[in-house]
Amino acid sequence: MAARQPRSASDHESDDESYEVLDLTEYARRHHWWNRVFGRNSGPIVEKYSVATQIAMGGVTGWCAGFLFQKVGKLAATAVGGGFLLLQIASHSGYVQVDWKRVEKDVNKAKKQLKKRANKAAPEINTLIEESTEFIKQNIVVSSGFVGGFLLGLAS
Repeated sequence: MAARQPRSASDHESDDESYEVLDLTEYARRHHWWNRVFGRNSGPIVEKYSVATQIAMGGVTGWCAGFLFQKVGKLAATAVGGGFLLLQIASHSGYVQVDWKRVEKDVNKAKKQLKKRANKAAPEINTLIEESTEFIKQNIVVSSGFVGGFLLGLAS
């Protein structure tokens, strides 16, 4: 049996130089999932349809999203407003005593924490905005149909 020779410090340094760092975010941006599934020459499936079909697809999905947004928004506004109404009635009737100075102190504390977190999240938000802008530029026909449908869904 051959005995292993202990490595010197210079051998370890040369091993470290042979590693290559791979940035997974750049790799994911360059290699879209559909290229692996459908092949190199295929892009997003919506590009294969005519302009009218793309506008219709965007409009229908936009209308559905707008309609759901409207219904959920009304439900949320009703729940929050009803909660405040019940709290005011309970406070006025004497069931609940509200320490408004403590509420104000807690709200100010929450504002400070929110400002700190907003500063930390800014690079992530900027990346999301850039990716969204690039998506809209690449799919302008579907995006315009979606916006129109979304507005119609909100109005219906």
